[in-house]
Amino acid sequence: MRRAAKHLGELVLCASGATRLARARLSDGALVLAYHDIAPDEANGPDGPDGANPAGDASLHLPRREFARQLDRLARTHDIVPLPAVLEPRRGRRPRAAITFDDAYEGALSEGVPELVDRGLPATIFVAPAFADGRDFWWDALAGPDGLPDEVRAHALGALGGRDAAVRRWAAARGWTPRPLPSHMHAARESRIAAVAALPGITLAAHTWSHPVLPALAADELRQELVRPLAWLRERFERVLPWLTYPYGATSPEVASSAAALGYAAALRVDGGWLHHPARADRFDLPRLNIPAGLSARGFQLRASGLLQER
Repeated sequence: MRRAAKHLGELVLCASGATRLARARLSDGALVLAYHDIAPDEANGPDGPDGANPAGDASLHLPRREFARQLDRLARTHDIVPLPAVLEPRRGRRPRAAITFDDAYEGALSEGVPELVDRGLPATIFVAPAFADGRDFWWDALAGPDGLPDEVRAHALGALGGRDAAVRRWAAARGWTPRPLPSHMHAARESRIAAVAALPGITLAAHTWSHPVLPALAADELRQELVRPLAWLRERFERVLPWLTYPYGATSPEVASSAAALGYAAALRVDGGWLHHPARADRFDLPRLNIPAGLSARGFQLRASGLLQER
């Protein structure tokens, strides 16, 4: 009943013209969309491996066809721009939007980037180089058919600082065996990142070195997590932005000031929605609109218009 009511409410709002009015009200602002993985469509159908045997943290793995539809819808209403342009003065009449991917999943690069290139759209991929040998992530490996239990996520982030090896050791001590995952749920290898980085409109940036909870780190470890990924990227690739996304969206004044001192130009959360006043924004606390798998087409339209906030 609640789901039907939600869909009805989305239908009414979209049909009313409210999204157009909301975009007009926010036309001086900008929107940064946060994606994670893009899954092959055959992996998500009823006969596909993911559909028959769900794997990974389901909210992170958006089917390719849905991603393509979202791009087309966004391009009809927004100017899709390179990430740094969201902080520049407004040039057109439409709101600006930038597309980002966290974690450099194989699926994001092999399934998502071709959709962007086909449309001539820019995007920035945030890489955690410690995983660039094709490793998977603890939140996917420990997820069961019903997803990742809330208590596992809370302990992994709160007590273990989101450190991949520590979370896996803790899980192993309790008899939990990581599940095998399809290839699109692994981090992309360096060779794949290099191929994608050569494509028009694609830039790379840092998602720390090994994806820990940054506010939980001592000063020396925090410095290494911020310095190493940018150096690794710059040694290998040409189009590297000195931008950072905070793992798990976790930051603090100390983390933000360290990022600024170590040469980053800006840093992004994974939540917060619209960037309402780009010229006055705190460049190390920039919001994004997280796009989960399972978001309806109308739900995407409403959130991209600024009419509904994330929940």
